[in-house]
Amino acid sequence: MIEIKAPGLLSWDEPHAVFLAGSIEMGTAEDWQTKLVSQLSDYGVAILNPRRDHWDPSWAQSMTNPKFKEQVEWELEAISHADTVVFYFDPNTKSPITLLELGLCAGSGSHMIVCCPDGYWRKGNVEAVCHRYGVQLVTTLADLVYLLKRSLV
Repeated sequence: MIEIKAPGLLSWDEPHAVFLAGSIEMGTAEDWQTKLVSQLSDYGVAILNPRRDHWDPSWAQSMTNPKFKEQVEWELEAISHADTVVFYFDPNTKSPITLLELGLCAGSGSHMIVCCPDGYWRKGNVEAVCHRYGVQLVTTLADLVYLLKRSLV
């Protein structure tokens, strides 16, 4: 297993790439990405992790900001190259970008697994999208990891 964090070079020798779409809001969201990565250490997979080690929340959220642009373009490129996209909606967050990414991927034919625990403020919308597009939906991170591991064998 290798982990490629934003904005790292998207190049790997692993047979399967997994993009981690989901709640990142620093200080609010659970660091679910680290948990998932540790549970996949024995698998031949490239984890494409957008949780940047050195993110500055004061960066202007504009494509005119080179750091912001680099992050967004890395994420869009990584999603498009992933064999599987997993989503985690932390109930303590709003996660609007995760909702956007879900909409972006839902009708694309990408293999997706979505985890949306009870308490997420737009759970009904997530359920509707998953139902409409036949996307696997679970309510616990443990179930997400279980389904992901099964898809990697």
